[in-house]
Amino acid sequence: MTAGQALPELASVPWRARTDARWLRRYQRLWHAWTLLYTVPFVVAGAAMIWLAPIAAPVALVAAAHAWIIPELYAARGATVARPRGPRNELAEPVAQGLLGDLLGPSERELQRATGLALERGELGVWLVGEAGALLLTNGGRTVHAFCVSATEADLPPSDRIAHLLLALRVDEEGFATVANHAFAGAPWRVRRRLPRRLRPALDTARRTPSR
Repeated sequence: MTAGQALPELASVPWRARTDARWLRRYQRLWHAWTLLYTVPFVVAGAAMIWLAPIAAPVALVAAAHAWIIPELYAARGATVARPRGPRNELAEPVAQGLLGDLLGPSERELQRATGLALERGELGVWLVGEAGALLLTNGGRTVHAFCVSATEADLPPSDRIAHLLLALRVDEEGFATVANHAFAGAPWRVRRRLPRRLRPALDTARRTPSR
């Protein structure tokens, strides 16, 4: 397949609007609004309890903790898409790693081998592709979108899974984002806290990398 073609997997989600930059901005604002809707009542309730009865401060702290935990749970779900899924088909992995390396430039190849995430500059932003999903940095690295998607073959080694997703992304970036399940949209620092240490340099590099 060549760049500019539509992914055939789009036929499996005909009800979804095609994901473009405008859609991502709208979704990020909607996600932010939902987060506020869940957290602000806890903050207001905690402040009201302290104002009405200072002795209720411990309960107010519990309400504040809920306001903090809810966005953290969302961010943890977003970070999950980038985490490795464990070894599979280990005998085939060295060859798969070599083939994946052929798809990447020198700096991207080094980053992938160090972190397990393949960096790809796209029209929508800068992608970090893992074996079970991808992170997309937009808005100059100030917003991260997490997408859950994976190759269908169960016995593929990790690097082959990344290569399959990377090729699909290159064929149809908007289609790739449309087919994938959107798991999170928000501040990169929230996701970074939930990533394993090995993966964090990839996110830091993506934030500094300009989109195409």
